[in-house]
Amino acid sequence: MASVEFENVTKRFGDFTAVGDVSFDIGDGEFVCLLGPSGCGKTTSLRMIAGLETPTAGKIRIGGEEVGHLHPKDRNIAMVFQDYALYPHMNLADNIAYPLKVRGEALEKRHARAREVADVLKIGHLMDRLPSQISGGQQQRTSLARALVYPAKVYLFDEPLSNLDAKLRLEARGFLNHLQRDMGMTAVYVTHDQAEAMALATRIAVMDHGSIVQYASPIEIYRRPATTFVANFVGNPPMNLVAVEAMQAEGKLQLRAKGLAIEGLPMTEAIAAALAAGGGLTLGVRPEHLAVVAPDAANAITAPLFANENMGPESLVTIDRGESARVTARIFTDDHLELGERVTLGFAPGHVHLFDGKGLRIPAAGE
Repeated sequence: MASVEFENVTKRFGDFTAVGDVSFDIGDGEFVCLLGPSGCGKTTSLRMIAGLETPTAGKIRIGGEEVGHLHPKDRNIAMVFQDYALYPHMNLADNIAYPLKVRGEALEKRHARAREVADVLKIGHLMDRLPSQISGGQQQRTSLARALVYPAKVYLFDEPLSNLDAKLRLEARGFLNHLQRDMGMTAVYVTHDQAEAMALATRIAVMDHGSIVQYASPIEIYRRPATTFVANFVGNPPMNLVAVEAMQAEGKLQLRAKGLAIEGLPMTEAIAAALAAGGGLTLGVRPEHLAVVAPDAANAITAPLFANENMGPESLVTIDRGESARVTARIFTDDHLELGERVTLGFAPGHVHLFDGKGLRIPAAGE
């Protein structure tokens, strides 16, 4: 296995900048997810590692070696594509063994290795079948087996689970998680599904408009999103974001908005600096850090009930403050609530996030 480094990498297609001056590193044995919406540059970044696209500027290193001059076949990488890219006229044994065939391995040796990998992935009994004769989940494992059959420095995954149904996706995700930890593979995984990224990655690079806006562990990104974009993109439902007016009283911070009042937050130097810079503040709070409380409760927000979605072990309760300014709480009770009735959601000040006028997270006291 090997490390991967991006040093000021830019990729342009004519006047369009797909990736702009990106620098990050992936350690040997890390599973890194490139996460973001369509068009953010994550697949282009993956293709540049593979050698399928050439950077307009900057350097890419694999195992410390600059690879810009190397053909894809000489980079010793393996790639799993979104559509699996299996040869329809070949059975599974030949599909899996193909990387060994192009490297000149003897038929008996490559089929033995293909069988070995297929047995690990629990598709060994399907080796004589064509891709059209197996399920989507089995095709996904076949594509993965083909990537694993020859030891590579880096394994690249381009949304490999997106064509699976929900149950198979969960199973495949768990299997990939176990496989990566067992093999210690260096993996770069592209996805727009934040649940996949949270479940699989040792670190996540959240991308937006060709740039990395946060690069950290999944728990760090979830608990301390660097920007309002990250806060709104990671989490299901995402973090609630409310524009607020801030004022100081007796050395404490007070926040006000329609239906919302928060008292007693510590006034830190970082908050004071954000207020001095202007542009207003945005309050953020995760749905699980809200609860239905009495109408006169402190540190709460009140508005008519817009939706109450029973999800089995939990309910998603959404209130509407007007003009589609909605706030959602994850509630772990069976309380009956009527649509349209005024509901008060309370939260502890310790779970409040604040973002400045540029959408950057303001460090909390003690950070």
